[in-house]
Amino acid sequence: MKIAVCVKAVPDTESKIAIAGDKKNIDFNGVRIITSPYDEFAIEEALKLKEKNGGETTVFSVGGAEATDVLRDSLARGIDSAVHINDEEFAGLDPLSTAKVLAAALKDGGYDAIFCGQQGVGGDNNQVPVMLAELLNMAQASIIVKLEIDGNKFKAEREIEGAHEFVEGTLPAVFSTQKGLNEPRYPSIKGVMAARRKEIAVKNAEALGVKGQFTVESRKVKVKEMALPKERPLGRKLDGDADAQVKQLVELLKTEARVI
Repeated sequence: MKIAVCVKAVPDTESKIAIAGDKKNIDFNGVRIITSPYDEFAIEEALKLKEKNGGETTVFSVGGAEATDVLRDSLARGIDSAVHINDEEFAGLDPLSTAKVLAAALKDGGYDAIFCGQQGVGGDNNQVPVMLAELLNMAQASIIVKLEIDGNKFKAEREIEGAHEFVEGTLPAVFSTQKGLNEPRYPSIKGVMAARRKEIAVKNAEALGVKGQFTVESRKVKVKEMALPKERPLGRKLDGDADAQVKQLVELLKTEARVI
């Protein structure tokens, strides 16, 4: 069985984010880069599927130099090989463009299953996996919390608003993973050392046959300006007993919030 995993390098969720001087990206100075947390479930599910059925696993990531450590993290967890999709033309891609680039890298790979995190933390667009499935003309199950594969058939349980949905289909398929699907393993020291020695294949726009298709001028989604959310005012503690607090609250709702 051939299994692919798509991962994204994102700022550590505990990082303090600042906007860069051009106001079109964040300032990466001092920001630690990690594998997007949802992608960890994708990596684990790929490894479990390989352990059950045999085969080979390959991890793909679109990005600049920051993607290298993320790819090595996947290798350290047990993924067999890695492909770094790196080209100046791919900087700052929107979700559809990202899906098209990944599709170009995956379309001739003969993959039975492709795993992605349901969304990349930070952008949180939740669009690339479903677009990728459509571009590759594959079955799909998104935001899955349970997966069973028997031969070329799969059964998936996925989260929808207010309920769970059960999906059945046939491989090849694209799956996007959600928290609860599994418990991601940590890289072992042996795995980390082995990952450092593995060669990471690099493919640019020309190698993928898409040179000139993703220039800034040709994109339909363009970032005009980024800004941090406005700071929220601090909360206020009401003193006194319950009766006094209620009176203060009612007065504030009338005079400041003006909702009554």
